[in-house]
Amino acid sequence: MLQIDCPWCGRRDEDEFTCGGQSHIERPALGCSDEQWGDYLFARINPKGLSLERWRHTYGCRQWFNMARDTVSHRILAIYGMTDPVPVLPEARA
Repeated sequence: MLQIDCPWCGRRDEDEFTCGGQSHIERPALGCSDEQWGDYLFARINPKGLSLERWRHTYGCRQWFNMARDTVSHRILAIYGMTDPVPVLPEARA
């Protein structure tokens, strides 16, 4: 089981959290095409390696945060705020 460091509550078990999917998705401008809007709603990347994800401490403080995680090793590389830029990260695979 993953141990996740909630920025507000500290280290907790993974089953207290909910993954909200890919983070840093940019909403298209008004008047975009149907194809652009469909991509925004449904198209997500599924990388092997570095993944930038949104997480919520569902059974704790209920706060959202971003996580950089290696999908191969499940190693957590960084946890940062929803409005913070992506931090400089080490190599994803170790």
